[in-house]
Amino acid sequence: MASLQPFYNWTQGLNEEDIKHPVLFIGHGSPMNGIEDNEFSQNWAKMGKEIPKPKAVLVISAHWLTRGTHITAMNNPKTIHDFGGFPQALFDVQYPAKGNPELAAETAKLIHSTDVGLDHDWGLDHGTWTVVRHMYPDADIPVLQLSIDYNKPAQYHYDLAKQIALLRKKGVLIIGSGNMVHNLRMVDWKKLREPEYGFDWAIEMNDIFKQKIENRDHKALIDYENLSKASKLAVPTPDHYYPMLYSLALQDNQEDTTFFNDKLVGGSLNMTSVKIG
Repeated sequence: MASLQPFYNWTQGLNEEDIKHPVLFIGHGSPMNGIEDNEFSQNWAKMGKEIPKPKAVLVISAHWLTRGTHITAMNNPKTIHDFGGFPQALFDVQYPAKGNPELAAETAKLIHSTDVGLDHDWGLDHGTWTVVRHMYPDADIPVLQLSIDYNKPAQYHYDLAKQIALLRKKGVLIIGSGNMVHNLRMVDWKKLREPEYGFDWAIEMNDIFKQKIENRDHKALIDYENLSKASKLAVPTPDHYYPMLYSLALQDNQEDTTFFNDKLVGGSLNMTSVKIG
């Protein structure tokens, strides 16, 4: 327990009997949601006002895939514009939230299944800042990212996430940021701006995912490839799916889930998001 003393000092005033922060899985969708005032970004802003204000935010983003597991540990993480072909206004965005090296180091110590590297090169990619800037527009809360070891299977990520559960009781909001249904190769770009449009297989998988989440059937969600023949279309690669497993792993037996932004766009993408607790 001695190694955790700096962490307890950092979270002075919050103990395990105080508030337990909810966990979020956010379907982040297009980077343009970072600057647009639409129903998705409005609901992110609403969520930021409704839940207790955290002392820090830790995001597992679909856009930081690594060999091994790493956590951002710099004082001032840069805003990463990891996309192309969008308006200059999106590239001009800076989200100047601070980091927290002390929290990064202590979070790394909580994870025993692997050595966690303290990263000073990454920053906040669009899976993080496009969402968090709507939730906390003043950028007055430290924001960190935990990477996804892309060489590991789904069960590995679910088990790793369980090890950081203590953070919920120490003032940290944990967010998984990706998309349950995410097939960019099959997007109908002509209909991307329609209010709601999903292919039959995408609608099917969105419903299956929600049903399994509601029933706390995490085992089935870990073994997602066997849920349906449509699974391979909904999750052709697991990068955007794994963040959801990080969020679900932190659910207690007594905690319910609430869905928001539950819509499909462009035929092959869903924005469905989950609040746990």
